[in-house]
Amino acid sequence: MENFKYIFGPVPSRRMGLSIGISPIAKGHCNYSCTYCQLGRTRNMGNEREEYFNCNEIIEEFKLYLKDDIDFDVVTIVGEGEPTLYSKLGILIKELKLLTDKPIAVITNGGLMSDSSVRKELKNADIVLPSLDGCDEKMFKKINRPHGSIKFDEIVEGLRIFSKEYDGQLWIETMIIKDLNDNREFFLDFKKLLDTISYHRLYINSPVRPPAEKSVEQPSKESIKEAVSILGGISIDELSSEGFYSEVEDNYEAVLSIIKRHPMNQFEIKSFLDKRGEEDIEGFLNRLSNDSKIEVVNYKDYYTYRLK
Repeated sequence: MENFKYIFGPVPSRRMGLSIGISPIAKGHCNYSCTYCQLGRTRNMGNEREEYFNCNEIIEEFKLYLKDDIDFDVVTIVGEGEPTLYSKLGILIKELKLLTDKPIAVITNGGLMSDSSVRKELKNADIVLPSLDGCDEKMFKKINRPHGSIKFDEIVEGLRIFSKEYDGQLWIETMIIKDLNDNREFFLDFKKLLDTISYHRLYINSPVRPPAEKSVEQPSKESIKEAVSILGGISIDELSSEGFYSEVEDNYEAVLSIIKRHPMNQFEIKSFLDKRGEEDIEGFLNRLSNDSKIEVVNYKDYYTYRLK
């Protein structure tokens, strides 16, 4: 098996089944520095679009990946930063659609929805999943900590325009955080905003993985239930997912290839290794813990492993 540079997975998605991930963005490049980000604080904040990696190389790697005839449900452009910052996104989507009949999805923070060229490129995707966590500039800055050039009203207006022009599936995702946006007043205001957007699904999430900031905490189950009731959304926490998969044969390298983009807790790693016949799981976890390249975070009695 090849050790791929841009392609990873399939990774279990609680929304879309088994997802092949494509990362067209250099690590840590984003136009937000969300307080809840599972990848940690943004290392390279910017809002200029660039061709971080050669688009043809990504396409050729995807062709190579498909030769292994791996089962998957969706191809997701997600990356280790904000994928709409990739200047060849539109070409990448079109080329991927020529190679597979599975849906092409783009997970985005929505920060560039005010850009008409970005909206045009995203129209070629089958599913677009933008985040929207606040209902005004103050809350937006508090939770998402965007690049200074990004204005809340502008991205919301861009999202409205996109929602009325887009023929695919628009799935909005919102992150509910304790003592920030987990109250009835916010839910009612947020509902008014959502009613101005033509979307197909709303996913309600909570920070189940170690966030960038220690102050970020999960809301109560009651708050999530109230959000679901008022907003009419789907709680991601209640969705089930399949196990992790890697095309890399070596168990250690396989785990590294996953946690590079998708942190795993000790239970997910144990389940993954069980399926691959690993005999010394405790020794394996100790090796991960002692690896200088890996950060181990104790969060709510879960040890989560991610690359530094």
